[in-house]
Amino acid sequence: MNLETFFDHIDKIHPISKRSKELLENISSEVTVRKGEDLQHIGSTCRTVYFVKNGLLRIHYIKNGLSVTESFEFENSIVARSDSLFDAKPSRKGIQAIEDTDLVAINSTKLFQLYDDNPDIERLFRLIFEQAYVKTVERIESLQFHTAEERYRNLLEHSQEIIKRIPLNYIASYLGITPVSLSRIRSKIQLADH
Repeated sequence: MNLETFFDHIDKIHPISKRSKELLENISSEVTVRKGEDLQHIGSTCRTVYFVKNGLLRIHYIKNGLSVTESFEFENSIVARSDSLFDAKPSRKGIQAIEDTDLVAINSTKLFQLYDDNPDIERLFRLIFEQAYVKTVERIESLQFHTAEERYRNLLEHSQEIIKRIPLNYIASYLGITPVSLSRIRSKIQLADH
């Protein structure tokens, strides 16, 4: 199993000892999910923390019969349904592959057991979950304080190459608008830029 990209990524967050890396490797496996397949179904309980080696995922939920995209998870993302992971309850959200995606899967029960004897692992994952919390707050505030056009412009500014990989209907649901409204915003921006 090749965890080099995973360890390179976590070393940037909080370096851990060689022994801790070995312990993490022992509770990890590699998983591949194909485009369109669910990594985690809506209604299942999350028992795994994932690291995206390559590919693209979306976290989504159903509202009024429609699938709504909450977030996109790209290479070097750590992904888990935290609400389900910590409460051991079924999640109201699912994780779906937008592209064929290779992941490192870490068994959360075994991970949490490592915390007491390995403070560097506990600190690393505390920082990871703090980052996820901040990302969630930023997402909520974006929906509260910015227009759909501002949110789309922000995506273009910070993720232009990446959003080329995402179908427009997923981008529209992420922005909280219809595909028709997204088309209007895109046309308006193209006209303004020319």
